Amino acid sequence: AWELGLIHPEPPEIRTGKTVAVVGSGPAGLAAAQQLNRAGHTVTVFERADRIGGLLRYGIPDFKLEKWILDRRLRQMEEEGVIFRPGVNVGKDITAEELRAGFDAVLVTAGSTVPRDLKIPGRELKGIHFAMEFLTQQNRINAGDTIPPAHRISARGKRVVILGGGDTGSDCLGTCHRQGAKEVYQFELLPKPPTHRTREHPWPEWPFTLTTSHAHEEGGRREWCINTTHFSGENGHVTKLHAVRVEFGPPDPGGRRPMSPVPGSEFEMEVDLVLLALGFLHPQHNGLLDDLGVAYDARGNVKTGPDYQTSIPGVFAAGDARRGQSLIVWAITEGREAARGIDRFLTGRSLLPLAGANFALTK
Repeated sequence: AWELGLIHPEPPEIRTGKTVAVVGSGPAGLAAAQQLNRAGHTVTVFERADRIGGLLRYGIPDFKLEKWILDRRLRQMEEEGVIFRPGVNVGKDITAEELRAGFDAVLVTAGSTVPRDLKIPGRELKGIHFAMEFLTQQNRINAGDTIPPAHRISARGKRVVILGGGDTGSDCLGTCHRQGAKEVYQFELLPKPPTHRTREHPWPEWPFTLTTSHAHEEGGRREWCINTTHFSGENGHVTKLHAVRVEFGPPDPGGRRPMSPVPGSEFEMEVDLVLLALGFLHPQHNGLLDDLGVAYDARGNVKTGPDYQTSIPGVFAAGDARRGQSLIVWAITEGREAARGIDRFLTGRSLLPLAGANFALTK
């Protein structure tokens, strides 16, 4: 469609005089910003990183999303009138009070950025990193940035273990292949999923089946039901991973399957680099969110109503900051729906289209 000239800038014919601040330039923030701008509001997107794009820019490897695709969309949005302000840490460079005073509405799309850690002996050793540290650094290198050798996280020639069997772990796997790792292992705590839909998840429920990405097809070894117990090392650097195989019993009344170690299955393996791809807990609370005074749900995500408005009037939230870590398509959906909620808040009505996931916004 782009090559055929079917997609082009669509600036609004009339401006409403209302202003909206979008904090975070990932998929939810960009989706909301484009919709709100086309509704006639003046939209400013703030990003604390040095480049616009959030997870799309620094979290997803180039072999899955080439950045020229993102840049093409950003150029379209700039031509439509969206204002981008990278390198601004809202909550620090601009206070929550200043943000609310300067804009008619605020949308928080800062993502779920607090990683789940592995609090076991030896975690403090060098050579153990969160997955996003690894992925972000490689994306910066691909963008032309120079990383000081002392801070470089490289898999070249190393034996690597990735803890976590999800999409982020797969991204780490593919990146390790491209960096020239000697060996790569991906360990998952949970059992290996079935290859086909089971009776426990009939259509139209989401099928919990084994997913194999092209990164897995490129190489590496995947194993399930492995619980890492501790790390050991020499001279302050990790050299061994210690683990035990586990098994899961039948579900209890609450649906949880109790986990227990398999007797005699303890093992250790030599490692040079460990990447923690264990998911994310919730958005960063200290700073902007705490200063705004928004309420959180039981999982620590920003709590909103069906219109995506938080406990603070005029402050909205969408994407992973609201629903927890999820897929990019969900973030885009939430951004578009939040835009409709903000548009109604500012004008009393909205003609923005719904993505189809929140019929409460049609009332």
